[in-house]
Amino acid sequence: MNNRKNDTDQQRTDTESRRSDAEGRREVETASPTIHLQRQQLLLRMEYEFEKEEFRRQTETMGVGRKVKRGDCWFPAACGRTYYNSLNQLVLEITRSEDTEVEHHFEYGRPVCFFRQSADGHLTYFSFTATVSYADEARMVVVMPGGDAVAQVQAAETMGVQLYFDETSYRTMFEALEEVVRAKGNRLAELKEMLLGTAKPGFRQLYPVRFPWLNSTQEGAVNRVLCARDVAIVHGPPGTGKTTTLVEAIYETLHREPQVLVCAQSNMAVDWISEKLVDRGVNVLRIGNPVRVNDKMLSFTYERRFESHPLYTELWSIRKELRMLSSQSRRGTYAARESLRNRMSRLRDRATALEVQINADLLEGAHVIASTLISSNHRLLAGRHFGTLFIDEAAQALEAACWVAMRKADRVILAGDHCQLPPTIQCYEAARGGLDRTLMEHIVDRKPECVSLLEVQYRMNEAIMHFSGEWFYNGRLRSAPEVKYRSILDWDTPISWIDTAELSAMEEFVGESYGRINREEGQLLLTHLNDYIQRIGGERILEERIDFGLISPYKAQVQYLRSLVKQSAELRPYRELISINTVDGFQGQERDVIFISLVRANEQGQIGFLNDLRRMNVAITRARMKLVILGNATTLGHHPFYRKLQEYILKLNAEETETTENRETAIE
Repeated sequence: MNNRKNDTDQQRTDTESRRSDAEGRREVETASPTIHLQRQQLLLRMEYEFEKEEFRRQTETMGVGRKVKRGDCWFPAACGRTYYNSLNQLVLEITRSEDTEVEHHFEYGRPVCFFRQSADGHLTYFSFTATVSYADEARMVVVMPGGDAVAQVQAAETMGVQLYFDETSYRTMFEALEEVVRAKGNRLAELKEMLLGTAKPGFRQLYPVRFPWLNSTQEGAVNRVLCARDVAIVHGPPGTGKTTTLVEAIYETLHREPQVLVCAQSNMAVDWISEKLVDRGVNVLRIGNPVRVNDKMLSFTYERRFESHPLYTELWSIRKELRMLSSQSRRGTYAARESLRNRMSRLRDRATALEVQINADLLEGAHVIASTLISSNHRLLAGRHFGTLFIDEAAQALEAACWVAMRKADRVILAGDHCQLPPTIQCYEAARGGLDRTLMEHIVDRKPECVSLLEVQYRMNEAIMHFSGEWFYNGRLRSAPEVKYRSILDWDTPISWIDTAELSAMEEFVGESYGRINREEGQLLLTHLNDYIQRIGGERILEERIDFGLISPYKAQVQYLRSLVKQSAELRPYRELISINTVDGFQGQERDVIFISLVRANEQGQIGFLNDLRRMNVAITRARMKLVILGNATTLGHHPFYRKLQEYILKLNAEETETTENRETAIE
């Protein structure tokens, strides 16, 4: 009885706290744009200080093994070759041979630091930092600050590399916010008033363009983008063809403008939209290296284009000669040294001229410049301005990051879904203060005339879509006819809830920042996965390439599920068809069959960040034909979302059972 009272009191406290937060946010949002931006500066400073302190604390206290498991460290790591890349940067190859199955967070542009381990296990960090150029599963290339740094790393017997605190990204965002605050009498000032103030966005009157290959809401969204003078939003719920619509809008805009800037929060999102544009025949110049390193992706990167330019051969020869002459510049007579310096000066001037020419050719020849929001501040784009900026996955980007790119454009088109994953924020107080509220959300609420909602989804069986559509999208979503009743097995229920409360399966806490695990629930998931595979038939799965996704909100549970699948002899033939990841890792993806392990099971009814329903919206909308949720109904039932979801699934299953019985009776 006391537990129930405590739960009720806690829920009341949480509700009042959320109401207070919402009221506080509304007060801020109705304030002037300057006050709003100053508030963003304060909240971003809180996040900066928190993350910096957290990095320092983890560096001092967290063991290397934990960092490796979190994907933030490679240890032990080995040095490969060192060379100058096409951009004349000194780079070092790093490889890892252990824990290669652990997904890491190393990617283009992220700063790293190196350390060595002594015989007694003591770690010593080197005094310099480096920057990742690109990385795959077991190898990365790192831009080094100089030859001395390379020598130090190569001399270490037992060496490791870990992610470093990203000071540069924060500095870039602070500079952008300050520039927007100060903006007066220019286009940036107008955008500030348009997006944050009371000024109304303008729209041109144009004859609608017809796109027979798009549905009516997609076509309407593209035309809205073309008509927008200031801002437009493409709101794309799961499976509604947001990327298809955005690519069409970009392609059509390029008929009216010579060049556009396309950005996203993550490198992976930039890769995805860039690849779709390249497939459409658009000339894309990708600033930065892709996450998936293959020839197709590399072909439109700035570095690959740079070294493919006709003038590059001459530039490479000059750089090589300069490095050789530099090693000779301190030898010989004064006259010889002076002659050498004059020659080097002439060579540098020629190299600079060649570099400027190559960059001009690459930038002028591209229809689309693609980069992350932070990388839009790259030196290559200094002083460059664009008619239109497209921001994909805008609902996952901090407002400050959006302003980094928006300084370079006359109008902005945002695409995404604020009902799915939010920005990643570590500081609870900053998130509570409104840092997690994105610019896209702000505009959706205050400028609804800018928003085009895509209403037809092409991914899920309607029964899987229905609950999400009602809860998050006010019932406005509908299924395309070709997917409405899609299923793998006849008379199969598209969505199931397996209540783990009957197992007495309880969660365990397995370390700070690493999360929770529920071993019994994980084992039960594998049992049901095996059973479902047997029902479908192994030969059919392999022949039709039916794929499976195993999702959990907690990293520890994901690692545990991976170990179970790896050890399972029954699942060995199907491993390449089984993906296992966190909710965040499945953003933008889909599978024929999805199993979700919710993990939380405790007597207090605490569900942690399962309270973030946007994350659950992502999880339950990844499945095309079959969704299976494993969770403790008693623990999760304290929250209205999960209680309603359970009720919906039970009702659906009861209706399906009744239909099946009636069908069997009719046959008899």
